[in-house]
Amino acid sequence: MHHVDTSERPVVLIWEVTQACGLSCDHCRADAQPDRHPDELSTAEGRRLLKEATAFGEGQLVVLSGGDPLVRDDIAELVAYGDELGLRTTMTPSGTRSLSTARVEALADAGLKRIAVSLDGASAERHDAFRGETGSFAETIRAVEDARNVGIPVQVNTTVCRETVGDLPAIRSLVSEVGAVMWSVFFLVPIGRGRVLEPIDPAEADAVMRWLAVVAEEEPFGLKTTEAPHYRRVVAQRSADDASDADGGGGNGGRTGVIAGDGFAFVSHTGEVYPSGFLPQSVGSVRERPVHELYREAPLFRKLRDRDALEGKCGACPYRTVCGGSRSRAYAHTGNPLESDPLCPYVPSGYDGPLPWESSSPTA
Repeated sequence: MHHVDTSERPVVLIWEVTQACGLSCDHCRADAQPDRHPDELSTAEGRRLLKEATAFGEGQLVVLSGGDPLVRDDIAELVAYGDELGLRTTMTPSGTRSLSTARVEALADAGLKRIAVSLDGASAERHDAFRGETGSFAETIRAVEDARNVGIPVQVNTTVCRETVGDLPAIRSLVSEVGAVMWSVFFLVPIGRGRVLEPIDPAEADAVMRWLAVVAEEEPFGLKTTEAPHYRRVVAQRSADDASDADGGGGNGGRTGVIAGDGFAFVSHTGEVYPSGFLPQSVGSVRERPVHELYREAPLFRKLRDRDALEGKCGACPYRTVCGGSRSRAYAHTGNPLESDPLCPYVPSGYDGPLPWESSSPTA
């Protein structure tokens, strides 16, 4: 997947099929609601979106997210249609009671390629408190077992913030125990309900990433970070004999970092296209223009794909092609998606410009 030309196609296309959800999690980007939005993309519009996504090329990865995608009664039909088109469709259900054994079986029959569940605590007590619902942990573990029984690979998503960071080693063990193929570790972006949570500080984030790099070497499951591309700088620094070897950090100097708008695109429940679900700046609607045209041609997307357009210390950083910083977090803190990522403590040598943690409170 690393050889995808991200100016032509995203590595990941996310479609938020609904914002309706039975949970009210503290960290919810979508600020999910109990009921479906009347202006949500219809089944026909959804099918058209999936058909248009095939223009990106063979085997395009499409993640059906929410809210809780299982609130839609046409979800298995949409998965089956995507499968028929040759898309690789995966899903992030909310891990609530909606993910019954029968639903898991129906999704397997429809051709779902992977299911991602959230574990934000290593025990029922810790996870349920974070998700705001008693029984969520037990339902999630049961759903994981159901998925494995029908042969759907499982990914575990975990939010890193002040409240969860101490649980990471125990969650790691759980990810291994349940036989997940991937652990996706999301470093909080203060947006939606997530604004009420306390992020960890930059030095701590780097320490967590150094630990994750070891986990990735030791465990059989894959590991990736979400909204924390500087994990790739940390890995490059670990493998470089000398930290000054930053320019070689990209292997062949090519870009590997998938960031908002560059290898990543998000379609909202009403069809608006954003660089990421955490960077809610619309470049247009799939109701008016095909998703592949918006991804390739929208000025904001083009700008986000130009690593030399980055500002502040991200713009001066020798790791900008392998990393690129979280554009979503920069936007959430400053209102400018090209600014420095305030979660990264690394200061490029010789850089004497402003540092994001010295700036005033968010202007956005």
